[in-house]
Amino acid sequence: MKILKQLLILLLICFAGEGIALLLPFAFPSSVISMLLLFALLLTRAVKLRQIGDVTDFLSRNMAFFFIPAGVEILENYKPVADKILPLLCVLVLTTVITFAVTAGAAGLTLWLQGKLGGKKA
Repeated sequence: MKILKQLLILLLICFAGEGIALLLPFAFPSSVISMLLLFALLLTRAVKLRQIGDVTDFLSRNMAFFFIPAGVEILENYKPVADKILPLLCVLVLTTVITFAVTAGAAGLTLWLQGKLGGKKA
């Protein structure tokens, strides 16, 4: 019963995100709205982490399972992009390298700032 209650909380937040996306005068992903809504609810402590912790842990541990339908869809619709596979792979490799570099730079900057600010006495 505890798991169902936690899942219901997440589903209600997702439905609220869908509703907000429908009301907006421009296109915006409802999943992003739902994440922002969940973030705001966690920050304001309207929803506590213990209220959704078991379900979120389960979903995080099994995240790869949710990519299977997308992978199958890509394999089924391979023919339209078959002649453009080399440019597509180049873009994928380049954006992956850029993402790694930016993430490493942000992590390094964060550690540097923590060391710099942590050493000062207030």
